[in-house]
Amino acid sequence: MATGTSHLLRLLLSCRKITAQVTTSTTNTIIAMASSSEQEFAKLCKAKLNRVPRRRNLWDSKIAYRVGEKLGDRLNEVGVCKVEIDVEEEVNRPVHYRKMVKPLFESVEFKGITVIGAEKLDF
Repeated sequence: MATGTSHLLRLLLSCRKITAQVTTSTTNTIIAMASSSEQEFAKLCKAKLNRVPRRRNLWDSKIAYRVGEKLGDRLNEVGVCKVEIDVEEEVNRPVHYRKMVKPLFESVEFKGITVIGAEKLDF
């Protein structure tokens, strides 16, 4: 990857899944992506769907952490060492989602990827 290119990490959240994608700032092309809808999480999601009482959210902070690990691995494969987040977008997210995505940012950083802007968030 070009050293002058910046990369944006965006999170797409719903009660059913969490998706993290990294795009280039110049072309908005997705260069890496990880999601809780991947095959690895299918068994766990099915178990949560069949649980009584039913849970509204099919993902939690543990799944967010694992999605972050997968994203970090994929970013390392393509040679990306830092990504930016849209701090304004993350601050405007509901508090319960912000608390659940904190482990995602931590796991990406644990894989050696710098997450620019995560330090500005109040979890």
